[in-house]
Amino acid sequence: MTNNKLALTQGNTERAIIIGGSMGGLLTASVLSEYFTEVLIIERDELPEKPMDRVGTPQGFHPHRFTPRLKIILERLFPGYNDVLLENGASELLNKYVCQINQYGKITIGPNPRKDTACSRALMEWTIREYVKKISNVRFLVKHDVIGLQTTADHTTVTGVHLRDRTLKQEKTLTADMVFDISGRGSKLVPWLQQFGYEVPTPDRLKVALAYSTRRFRIPAHLAEKWDVIRIAGHPSTETFTGVLSTIENDVAEVLLYGLGGRYPSTKPDEYLQEAARLSNPLIAEVIQELEPITAPRGFRVPELIRQRFEQMERWPAGLLVLGDAFCNVDPIFGQGITMASVEAEMLEKCLQEQKKQPVSNFEQYALKRIQDAIEPGWWLNCAADLAWTGVEYVGQPLKGIDFASKYLEIYLKHATVQQNLKQYGMYWAVNTLLFSPRVLFNPEMIASVMASASTKDRQWYNEQTQGTGQFTDLQLEERIPSFSRANFIELSPQR
Repeated sequence: MTNNKLALTQGNTERAIIIGGSMGGLLTASVLSEYFTEVLIIERDELPEKPMDRVGTPQGFHPHRFTPRLKIILERLFPGYNDVLLENGASELLNKYVCQINQYGKITIGPNPRKDTACSRALMEWTIREYVKKISNVRFLVKHDVIGLQTTADHTTVTGVHLRDRTLKQEKTLTADMVFDISGRGSKLVPWLQQFGYEVPTPDRLKVALAYSTRRFRIPAHLAEKWDVIRIAGHPSTETFTGVLSTIENDVAEVLLYGLGGRYPSTKPDEYLQEAARLSNPLIAEVIQELEPITAPRGFRVPELIRQRFEQMERWPAGLLVLGDAFCNVDPIFGQGITMASVEAEMLEKCLQEQKKQPVSNFEQYALKRIQDAIEPGWWLNCAADLAWTGVEYVGQPLKGIDFASKYLEIYLKHATVQQNLKQYGMYWAVNTLLFSPRVLFNPEMIASVMASASTKDRQWYNEQTQGTGQFTDLQLEERIPSFSRANFIELSPQR
């Protein structure tokens, strides 16, 4: 196509190429299979026949969790995936407990009434890939690197990709009606666009200098029946690590230590255990003593998080879209990464539905704006949480209300923990894992309720924020924080 209008009429012959076969690519392939005659996923690795970590997902060894929002989307796209995970050894979470510990106290949630599962990234990705392999018009091309984009002579339309076979070292070109870059943090899209004369905006950057170290342990039978997750939060005032113990498949537990602002947990076994013992609560260290180590600690470092602003470009080539970490990557501690990729795929699906009913020109630029709408809440929440730490710096376009959000969310967390309010605590995590809009927490009635039990110092801060009135109006909040009205959340009325 060369007319800058994506035609999705019945009986079309479009081919979509996806760069990257990780979770974001698999989710997107499922969506695209309903709109394109052929969907081709190009993957640099040889895909394993059984669940295992691979080079193309360097963060794959570390914990990945099924958030409520992710589960909803996966069940719609891949019905029965939870049962398949259980058949392949995933940990069943029925009747298990979650223990959340922060500087204000401890909240124990459970027993879990649902037949949920927990597993490694390897099993999660393998299971979803097996579903995608069964879609008749989706196929994989493995062990190939995408080395560039093919375009029309005037570079206004992407018409395919240039490839290099990783085994034979031969190069070739494949044509496509749409190319989707879902290749992750290592994406080459920015230099490719610049090569064709496009002006790419400077991305927003959250310089986090974060790192996490993970070690796996065998769980003895007497512990296997109790815990799903134990999370001990670090805090900026003490600059302590966060520690997380979680279960995966085949009676294995993952223990993660996490720090940011240049505070890096060790990957040496003895030092790792010492650091676990120095968490703000001894529970994880006590549980570790009863576990059998089966791996050494492995580290992963992220110097900065990046949010591209492709949607602000005046010129953008037809036939090209980008999703996932290639567009925006987030702090892994909230478990938002795959959830955000699934939300982006869902937003793309909505855009394709609209395009099929009523085609418009510049579909790609419209879709980029809508995908950015889906990205905004996760990025905003990441910044609100991480900027509280010494050594973390934000460089980019102004973030509306971020200082207010950071302070208020800390007060909210304290309120929910001290009051042992499981509903409000659950809402805090539902927002931070992108199930509900931040507006569920940021409405006048909720804020007033939280601040009523706050400390004198915090109430003084609140009084200053409301200019002495002691109550926000809806209009004042609209002026203070983003509306997130186009982010496609699960519907829920603000808590009154």
